[in-house]
Amino acid sequence: MTAFDPHVELGQLFDEYSARAQAIRHDLARSHSADFAEQAQQRQNDEVLEALLAEAETGMRQVELAKRRLAEGRYGVCQCCAEAINPARLEAMPAAEHCLNCADQA
Repeated sequence: MTAFDPHVELGQLFDEYSARAQAIRHDLARSHSADFAEQAQQRQNDEVLEALLAEAETGMRQVELAKRRLAEGRYGVCQCCAEAINPARLEAMPAAEHCLNCADQA
């Protein structure tokens, strides 16, 4: 098992979110069927894709904020209570802004 490196983990996480967002944008850009019933289903699917795109973009923003905290020496410190975030939590969620206690309270 390799040691947790937040630079690497955040970079990989950003790349995953970015690839997901790019694939969703590609799917949303496709043309729709001329058949009304088929088009209605496609539009409904587009709503789901738009929600997934919003999630990916939110993830990218969260990773960017985590990278900023890392550069400023504030990575791994809870944004709410200023206590250290458990390393296991950071390994599971590299962009975590809050310790488990504060996250549970939010």
